[in-house]
Order: sequence, then structure tokens, then C-alpha cells
Amino acid sequence: MLSSILGDTITWGSFFVCTICSFALGIAAAMIYMYNSSYTKGFAVTLAVMPSIVQIVIMMVNGNLGTGVAVMGAFSLVRFRSAAGSAKEIGAIFLAMAIGLACGTGYIAAAIVFLIIYAAVIIALNKLPFGRTSNFVKELKVTIPENLDYSGIFDDIFGEYTVQSELVRVKTTNMGSLYELTYRIVLADLSKEKQLIDQIRCRNGNLNITCGRETTCKDEL
Repeated sequence: MLSSILGDTITWGSFFVCTICSFALGIAAAMIYMYNSSYTKGFAVTLAVMPSIVQIVIMMVNGNLGTGVAVMGAFSLVRFRSAAGSAKEIGAIFLAMAIGLACGTGYIAAAIVFLIIYAAVIIALNKLPFGRTSNFVKELKVTIPENLDYSGIFDDIFGEYTVQSELVRVKTTNMGSLYELTYRIVLADLSKEKQLIDQIRCRNGNLNITCGRETTCKDEL
């Protein structure tokens, strides 16, 4: 059975063991996050040291209800001062916090076993096509003059080259003299992407056209 290395009181020996383990597991968690993903050095370093920070907080609380409430309030303030991150970043932060909680309560073996299982699952899911979007889904940005009515202007072209199309955003550019239309389209045939763009060029006066993968908003923590 899994058991805690901490007794009724925290000794210097158990404190150093938990701290060293939390740093080691934090670095391992950061390396798992950095595998096959884009990241910044600041976020990677923060992820590596976060388990040790959570661990020392949990050790200092050590069953004290008043201290626990105070710590919860402090962490709530930090949350509202932080920028929203991507789903992968939030998951990595929760992983680091879980490791810190396990180390802070002395369950070192549980933290190690969980991190190994987590790493295996993440690597397997990254290798498999799980959650991967289709190459046929594109984000299309088309610039048109202001004198053109953009409502349904490309419907016949989309009907020929796509199986689904949706106007998701309209933005004025160049001091309001141009419109930038953003579509989410699903191509019927990936090899006919150039033909689709050529057809649109003939209609929008050869203004800018951008076609690529769907973009997701991502703020750095």
C-alpha cells in the first residue's frame, strides 16, 4: 500500500527528501511538457519549480485550518493576476500542483508512479491521431473592396470546392476602405485548394488571400 513518509511531526530529514523529490519530479514534468510542443524558457522553469513551492506550502499548513484558508485566499489573488493560458499549459500547471501536493503530504511513491503513468499516456496520445484536426479544415481570409456586398459573395465557389463553409469574422482594414473576411471551410478535395484561391482572386480584384490551418488564441502565462 502507498504510505506517507511523514509522521506526526516533520523532521529535517523528511523535509529534505520531499523537497529534493519535488524538484526532481518538477523538472521531469517540465521535460514532459516540452516534449513535442512550443514553450518559453520562463514557463518551463516555473513549471519545474512549482511542485516544490506547493510542497512547502502544504507542509507549513500541516492540518492548520486557519493557515489553509489564508493560503487559499492568497492563491485566489494570484489567479486573478494571471493571463489565461492554453489548455495544455493549464493541464501542465495542474500536474505540477498535484506533484507538489503529493510531495507535501509525503506520498513520494504515489507522485513518482503517477508521473510515470502520465508521461506514458501523454507520449502515446501525441503519437496517435487522437484529437488531431483534419487537413481539410482551413481558415480562409479574403480581402475585398468596401463597395462589394460580402453577404454570400463566394457561396457559389464554396459550393463547388467545399463541403462546409462559415463566415466567422468581418474586419475593416486600410482605414475602412477594405473588408477582411475570415471563413472556416472544409475542402472537398485538398488538391483543389489552388483552384479555389484562383476563383476567389478573380472575384475580389486580386487582393490579399490567406489560406491555412485554423489558428487558436494562446496567451503566454
